[in-house]
Amino acid sequence: MADIAKIIEEIKGMTVLELNSLVKAIEEEFGVSAAAPVAVAGAVAAEAAPVEEKTEFNVVLKEVGANKIAVIKAVREITGLGLVEAKNMVEKMGTVKEGLPKEEADKMVEALKAAGATAVAE
Repeated sequence: MADIAKIIEEIKGMTVLELNSLVKAIEEEFGVSAAAPVAVAGAVAAEAAPVEEKTEFNVVLKEVGANKIAVIKAVREITGLGLVEAKNMVEKMGTVKEGLPKEEADKMVEALKAAGATAVAE
């Protein structure tokens, strides 16, 4: 077996270009990739961190559509706003309601879509 200390000393004396060539030669000779352990380490780190599930959603109006009056009515029902406030909200678009549970946000999005608008729960 080769003396590992001698090999390490030999590697220490190499330039960056020589090291790059050595790595490529080893990859070709043994059919391995030096990048694989880094990717695996990244995947392990990603798995180790717990992913927080989103619990609060915002209903966002993206487009009003052709039937603006129906959308204004839907916004009034959803928010409890008066006619003028609901009309202003529809005209500026954006967030209609914030901090909702998923089911409630989905129901509101469906109501807006039924009125002809494009809306999402974010």
